[in-house]
Amino acid sequence: MMSGPAVHPVEAPPMTMAAPMVRMKDFQGMPGTLGSLFLRLCQFVFAVISICVMVTTSDFPSVTAFSYLVAAVGLQIIWSLVLAIADVYAILVKRSYRNVAIVSLFAIGDGITSTLTFAAACASAGITVLISNDLEKCKVNHCTRFMSATAMAFLSWFAASPSFFLNFWSLASR
Repeated sequence: MMSGPAVHPVEAPPMTMAAPMVRMKDFQGMPGTLGSLFLRLCQFVFAVISICVMVTTSDFPSVTAFSYLVAAVGLQIIWSLVLAIADVYAILVKRSYRNVAIVSLFAIGDGITSTLTFAAACASAGITVLISNDLEKCKVNHCTRFMSATAMAFLSWFAASPSFFLNFWSLASR
């Protein structure tokens, strides 16, 4: 006796509606939020204080690291002010930035400006330590002003870092 193959009907999986894509919640600090505006204003204020303190010294152009600090902090001022204006606009129209191209621009710009500011602050801190501790020439130099300007640059970088990480995270979570 020979048996043939048996065919058993298979039920199709039930038709379900695809769940709508859930959007990520806007955390404070992401572009277009009050937290982002606060971070941008902190970056701007600390960078302005840093550049003002550094420029009021007569001998900052003689040291390359201090000139680099002024240039990097100047770029940070422009970048932070432009993005603070963009954040104010987004808050006024009650919309956050969801466009991938814009958020990518913000993330790349924040990464570049925060890296430049951090590098300039580190270089200035190294020269300040050299002048004050190793050469002991604080009497003829403006060590306290150099230290203050460097500290403000570090604070500007400290406020720029969360902006970069939140923008990058917002990009990566799409």
